[in-house]
Amino acid sequence: MAEGLVTDLIKQLVSVAALEAEQEIRLVVGVDEEVEKLKGNLQTVTAVLNDAEKRQVTEETVKLWLEKLKDACYKMNDVIDEWNTVMIKSTIKKEEENVDNAHPVMKKKVRSFIIPSPSCCFHEVDKLVMRHDIAQKIKDLNRKLDEIVKEKDRYQFKLTNDPAPEVVNRPTTTSFVDVSEIFGRENVKNNLVRILLGKGGEEERRPRVISLVGMGGLGKTTLAQLAYNDPKVQDHFEIKVWVCVSDPFDKCKVAKEILESIESQSPKLTTLQSLLDRICANIANKKFLLVLDDVWAEDYTMWDQFKVAFKCVALSSKIIVTTRKSRVAEMMGSVSMINLSELSNLDCWLIFSKIAFLDKDPEQCEQLEDIGRQIAKRCKGLPLAAKTLGSLMRFKKSREEWKTVLNSNLWELEDVEKGLFASLLLSYYDLSSPLKQCFSYCAILPKGYPFSSDDLVFMWMAQGYIPSKSNMEMEVIGREYFENLFIRSFFQAFKEYPNDDKIKICKMHDIVHDFAQLMSKNECFTINSDIELDSAKKEDIELGLDFKNARHLWLEISGEAQFSVSNNSAKNIRTLILVNHNDYDLSNLFQHFRCLRTLTLDGMLKELPDAMENFIHLRYLNLVNYCGLRLPETICNLCNLQILKIMIRDVRFNKLPQGMSKLINLRHFILDHSFGVDFPRGIGRLISLRTLSHFYVSSKDDSKGCKLGELKNLNHLQGTLRIIGLGNEEDISGAKNAQLKKKIGLHTLSLWFVGWDFEDTRRESDALVLNALESPPDLECLSIEMYQATTMSLNWTMSLTKLKMLDIRYTFLEHMPSLGKLPFLKSLHIKVAKYLKKVGNEFLGIESGKKKDNIIVFPNLKTLTFDDLREWEEWIGTGAEEDEEDYVVTIMPHLQQLEIWSCPKLKSLPNFLHTTPLQNLGIYDCPIVKERCEGGIGEDWHKISHVPNINFDIKHAFLK
Repeated sequence: MAEGLVTDLIKQLVSVAALEAEQEIRLVVGVDEEVEKLKGNLQTVTAVLNDAEKRQVTEETVKLWLEKLKDACYKMNDVIDEWNTVMIKSTIKKEEENVDNAHPVMKKKVRSFIIPSPSCCFHEVDKLVMRHDIAQKIKDLNRKLDEIVKEKDRYQFKLTNDPAPEVVNRPTTTSFVDVSEIFGRENVKNNLVRILLGKGGEEERRPRVISLVGMGGLGKTTLAQLAYNDPKVQDHFEIKVWVCVSDPFDKCKVAKEILESIESQSPKLTTLQSLLDRICANIANKKFLLVLDDVWAEDYTMWDQFKVAFKCVALSSKIIVTTRKSRVAEMMGSVSMINLSELSNLDCWLIFSKIAFLDKDPEQCEQLEDIGRQIAKRCKGLPLAAKTLGSLMRFKKSREEWKTVLNSNLWELEDVEKGLFASLLLSYYDLSSPLKQCFSYCAILPKGYPFSSDDLVFMWMAQGYIPSKSNMEMEVIGREYFENLFIRSFFQAFKEYPNDDKIKICKMHDIVHDFAQLMSKNECFTINSDIELDSAKKEDIELGLDFKNARHLWLEISGEAQFSVSNNSAKNIRTLILVNHNDYDLSNLFQHFRCLRTLTLDGMLKELPDAMENFIHLRYLNLVNYCGLRLPETICNLCNLQILKIMIRDVRFNKLPQGMSKLINLRHFILDHSFGVDFPRGIGRLISLRTLSHFYVSSKDDSKGCKLGELKNLNHLQGTLRIIGLGNEEDISGAKNAQLKKKIGLHTLSLWFVGWDFEDTRRESDALVLNALESPPDLECLSIEMYQATTMSLNWTMSLTKLKMLDIRYTFLEHMPSLGKLPFLKSLHIKVAKYLKKVGNEFLGIESGKKKDNIIVFPNLKTLTFDDLREWEEWIGTGAEEDEEDYVVTIMPHLQQLEIWSCPKLKSLPNFLHTTPLQNLGIYDCPIVKERCEGGIGEDWHKISHVPNINFDIKHAFLK
C-alpha cells in the first residue's frame, strides 16, 4: 500500500513541476525548492519500502512507521488535488464565459493536474492567499517527512533495487481455471448429496440440519456449493436459498436475505418476526433447502426463532451449515455432522499442479515437478493454500523463481490457520504496487459480500489506483487488474453469465478477506451499528472509535439509530458507504468528511443537501433508492466527479440540474429511472463520457432542454445507450447530427419514440428520423419501441454485420421490414404491431420479379417470437423445396425456438417451417392455429410434426 502511494505521489509532483514550467506559473517564490526536496525524501524511502512492507506483518514498530508515511502521503495527495481542483474550476469558469448561444462543445479536456495559463487561472481566486496556502502546506508536510526519513535509519531496512513486479497480462489461453473438481473429497460430496436426497420419516425433526465442520481453507463452502448445484439436488427441492452468515450473526439481515432470495425482491419489512412470518408463508409445506455458510455464533437464542419458523416446511427439507466450530453444529441441532480433515499431500499436489502447470509445456512441467511437490507439502492439507500457490506459480517459469518461493522465510511465520496466510503473503508480495492497493481496498467490503467487477473497478478509479495511459482506457486497465486478482485466487466467481467469458459477480473467501483486513489494518473498517455499536439500545451513534488513520468506512445502520461525527474522528475518510441510513440528517456528515473520493448512500434519502459541493475530491457518487424530487444544483460543482450512479425511486423526479455540463471529468453516468427525465442543454460538452445509460430528448417546445444533436461529440460512449423521446419534427436534423456511426464502442442501442398520439405528421416524422439515424458499426443488440409510421425501412441495418438481437415493440406497422438478409441475427422479437395483417416475402427480404442466385434467408436465426399481434391473419413464405426458375430459397436453417403469443386471428403457419431444425414450438392464445395443428389431423400438422417439443397451452397476453 505505502509503495503505491509514494510512487503515485512522485509522479504527481513531477507532473506539476513540468506543467508549472510549461505554463510559466510559480506558486510562491522558493516553493519549487520545497517540491524538489519533497520528491527527494519520497525517493529515499522508496528504496526501503519493499523490506518495510514485509516486516510490518511481524514488527509493530515498522507498521507504525509505515502508517506515518502513508498519512503524510495521503495529505500531500489532498494538497495537490485541492490545487488542481481550483485550476479546473477556473478553466470551467472561463469556458462558460466564452460559450455562445449555440453551446459549442468544449474542445479541450482538462487532464488531472493540468495547470492552465495565467490568464484563466485566477478569475475568482485570491492569488496570493491561495499560493501561500499551498506553499505552506507543502513546507509543513516536508518537515513531517524529514522526521519520517530520519526515523527509518533505526530499523536498518534492506535496500532494494529490484524492479516492482509487473502486472501480469491476461494469458492467451484461458484466464479462468476450471476448478470444479475437488480432489480428495469425492466420497464426501457423494455422501452429502445422498443425505440431501434422503427421505425423512414423520417423526424426523424438520428441517434436517447437516453441518460441515472444519478449519478455514479446507473447502467447506466449495463442498456445499457442489452439492447445492448438483442437478439431482436442484430438481429435488422446490425452494433453494444460499445465505452467507459470517460474524457477527445479524438475525434481521439473515432473514432479509432469505426472503429476498425467495421473492426475488428486497423486502420492506423491518422487524425479525414480520420477516420470519413472511418466510414461513412462502416455504410452508414445500421442500426447502437452505445453506447457511460460515456460521460462528454459538448462542442458541440467535438460532431459536429461525428454528421455530422453519418447522412449517415439508418432509425432506434440509439445512446445510458450514462452520469452523463443532459447538455451532451442536447448538443448531445437527442430525448429520461431517468433519472435514486436511487433504493428503497427493491431493494438494493434484490441485496445485492443475493450476500451476496450466500454461506450461510438458518439458517445463518435468523440470519443475520436484520443486512443485515440495511446495505442495507446504500447503499442510489446505485446498485453499494449494489453489493460491498454484495461481502464484502459474506465472513463474524458471527453477530459480520456484526455489525462491520454496525457501521463503514466510513459511516460518506462526500465523492463523496453520500457515495459510504464508501462501497468501507470497502471492501478495508478488503483486505490483497498484494491484496491492486494489486488493487491500477490498477489505472494506463485508465478509461474504457479492460485488460487481465493474463497480469495484469504478471504486479503484476513484481512489487513484489505476494509472491513466494514453493508449489504454482506465477501465480496461482496471478490468485487467480485476482479472489478475481473480486468476491469482484472491477472488472467487459467485455468479457467471451465459455466453459471457467475463466474471461479473465475485466474492472473497473468508480467509482471504481476513488477510485483506490484516494488510489494511486501521485503514478499512466495516461496521454494523446494530451489532458492533449496540445501536438497538442507543439513539445516537458517535463515530469515536480509533479512526485516526481510517481511510475507508462501510457503515450499516440498523433500526432507528442515528449517528454523528466528531470533529476529529474519521476526518480523513476517503471512502464512505452508508447503508440503510433511512433519510437521516446528513448535514453533520457533509461538514466533516471533506476528503471523500467515494460516497455511496444506500437508503431512502429524500434530499441531498447543497453542501454536496464541499466534497471537492469526490470521484464516485452512488445514490441508491434516492427518493428526492431533485438533485441540488451544487452537485455540478464536483468537477473531479468521474462516476455518477443514481437509482431513483420517486416518479415525480423529472429534471436534472442545469449545470451538468460543468462535470467535465464525468466518465460514467448511470441513471436508473422508469420515467422520463429532462436532460439540460450542454450534456454534449461531457466528452469524457464512456457510459450514458439513458439519453432523454427534450420536446421541441423546450428551449432549455437537451436535443439529439448533443450526442455528436460523445464518441467515447461504450456498452449500452437508450435514447428516449425520438419523434419530434426537429429530430430529423438532430438524428443526422447525432452521428451514432462514430460511437464505435456501443454494442447495444435502444430507440424509444414519443408515446402514441395518432397524428399523421408524427407517423411521417418517425420514419424520417429512423432513416436519418446511422447505427454504430459494431452494434450487437437493437430495440425499437413506440414507432408510429406504418412502414419501417432499416436499410442502414444491412451494414450491421455483428447484429445478433433485434426487438421491435409497440408499433403501427402495416408491413414487416425486410429482415431476412441480416447475416448474423440470432434472436428476433416482434411485439404489438397494431395494424399488421400479413407477413410475407417482404419479411424474408425476397423481392419478386428479380433474378437472384440461390439465397439463404435469416441464415443464423435461432429464436423467433411474435407477441400480441391482434390483427395478424396470414403468415406465408416460400419454402426451400419450391425451386423457382432462377433461384432456390433456404429459410431459417438454424431456427431452434418459435413462440407465438396472443395472435387470435392467425389462420395458418408457413410452409417452410417443416424444413427448419425447430426444437421448441409454443403457440399461446392462437385458437385458429391450435385447431389446425392439434391432434395431428389439422392442415398445418405436417409443417410442425418433426418438432420435439410443442406446447399449445392457451394463455392470455397479460400473463406474458
